[in-house]
Amino acid sequence: MHSTELRIAILSLCGITLHLVAMVFVNATHPAAQIPLYVVFILGGIPLVWELGRKALRGEFGSDLLAGLSIVTSVFLDQCLAGAFVVLMLSGGTALERYASGKASAVLQALAKRMPQIAKRRVDGKIEEINSDQVAVGDILVVPPQDICPVDGVVIEGNGTMDEAFLTGEPYEMSKAPGSEVISGAINGEGALVIRAVRKVIDSRYARIAKVMDETQHKRVSLRRLGDQLGAFYTPVALIIAFAAWYLSGDAVRFLAVLVIATPCPLLIAIPVTIIGSISLAAKRGIIIKDPAVLERVETCRTIILDKTGTLTYGTPLLSEEIVIGDIAAPEMLALAAGAEQYSKHPLATAVVRKARANGITSNAASEVHQEAGVGLWATVMGHSVLVTSRKVVSERKLPGAEKLPPSVGGLECVLVVDDNVQALYRFRDEPRHNTLSFIEHLGSKHKFSKVMIVSGDREEEVRHLAERVGISQIYGGKSPEEKVAIVAHETTLAPTLFMGDGINDAPALLAATVGVAFGHQSDITSEAAGAVIMDTSLEKVDEFFHIARRMRIIALQCAIGGMVFSIAGMVLAAYGMLTPVAGAIGQEFIDLFAVLNALRVALIPKKLVDF
Repeated sequence: MHSTELRIAILSLCGITLHLVAMVFVNATHPAAQIPLYVVFILGGIPLVWELGRKALRGEFGSDLLAGLSIVTSVFLDQCLAGAFVVLMLSGGTALERYASGKASAVLQALAKRMPQIAKRRVDGKIEEINSDQVAVGDILVVPPQDICPVDGVVIEGNGTMDEAFLTGEPYEMSKAPGSEVISGAINGEGALVIRAVRKVIDSRYARIAKVMDETQHKRVSLRRLGDQLGAFYTPVALIIAFAAWYLSGDAVRFLAVLVIATPCPLLIAIPVTIIGSISLAAKRGIIIKDPAVLERVETCRTIILDKTGTLTYGTPLLSEEIVIGDIAAPEMLALAAGAEQYSKHPLATAVVRKARANGITSNAASEVHQEAGVGLWATVMGHSVLVTSRKVVSERKLPGAEKLPPSVGGLECVLVVDDNVQALYRFRDEPRHNTLSFIEHLGSKHKFSKVMIVSGDREEEVRHLAERVGISQIYGGKSPEEKVAIVAHETTLAPTLFMGDGINDAPALLAATVGVAFGHQSDITSEAAGAVIMDTSLEKVDEFFHIARRMRIIALQCAIGGMVFSIAGMVLAAYGMLTPVAGAIGQEFIDLFAVLNALRVALIPKKLVDF
């Protein structure tokens, strides 16, 4: 219906403009000057009043009900211009809110758009294109380079990598070789892979995420606007005063005077102005508010649930530990390793090269480089044979020095073999952001979060390692999107929740939480599912979002409650016959002016938006 209300708002704006223009060229009381306002009442006011009447019959009494009464009252008082403004405010505000918050369907549209509709099936050596939903279990499919895998399957031919970060929470490209599992929605690397489908599209991982998101979307509770919450109190009070004035005085004019000054413009105008101003301020700070309701809800959240990879961490591995086993010194070993790894695009190779550069070590050119599937990267560097491999390979081959390897502690690692001797073990970690600890520590004291949790698709040992470093005690690792939703939904029944994540696998949980915040904009699906999107992957920006929301709520309450207090005082004066309807309308305009001017403060950038 927001399109209808938008048309009414445009009609009202045009009618008011034509009326004001007519007032300049003809007498204000001339019938011609009133015609545009009559059109506004007939084509815009009547539909709005009709809809508000239906809501009233259902027992729904909000701030907009008084606006409807004000429209009717303005007709009887011959205050057509004021009534037209009320029509504009009511229709425009509703259209804006519904447009901004009605993005749920866009989530599924983005999800469907990303999923490939065509699969390449190989039959008798020939490749044919079929619809993805025609893929059967056991079909042989070819996944070209950079394509999205259409179904869950197992690699039967080819070697390469796949980016599963948005689906599993793992921050790295995963190597694929015959026997490796692949999941729908993962992005293939540079080499073509041939896979055998193990599930139909409808049963694959990506489809399950879409199904969970759809179910979560329909279960999402629609919270009432702040204006409606206050209006639920304000409207009955205004009506009681108006009817009491009429009954006790016997003068219907007093009833009309009370209603005129009771028109809740601070609720209808000031609160939307604070919301729009806050959205504008947030956008200037790199924060996109997709659902204005989150600005009202975030201050009520007491549990914050965080994804790990890319949210609390940088999402890229760093060489965190160099364990020398043989007789080659650590700097020389790093030079040899970087010389070999500079030819690889693997994230761990990048971490080794980056560490060498940070230490001022020059990577020597390799004279020979090749990669053997299931073994590792071979290279000849400075006359030495260098193999970057795994613990499993050196143990199976019983290479000298393998017995000196320290026990595995989980996480990512690689073994360095030089001239067939095990020389070093490198361990890698997805390091926390530099200010993660201080950010976590300030959540309770500054923002009233009583519970901080990590819920991640990453391995539990990796999650636990991070949690210990940043001071979080409650963790859940290795969780699927379905499990994430279940955890978030359960926590939301206990207290309002804020969930923050960055991957496709986080999208259903973003919808299930009271407030969903997408960290970064790498996925359009995640962004559509969230109420707010932090464009810059910075925890400072998250804190700015908290402060913008708090500031908006404070200023909105100042405008609304202050306006209501003055309006109630005016209603009392009108009830005693001390204010005529015209004087009441003028008094209400002054109240509106101060409320709106105060609301405009929200768009000003304060001196400080971060407190950790």
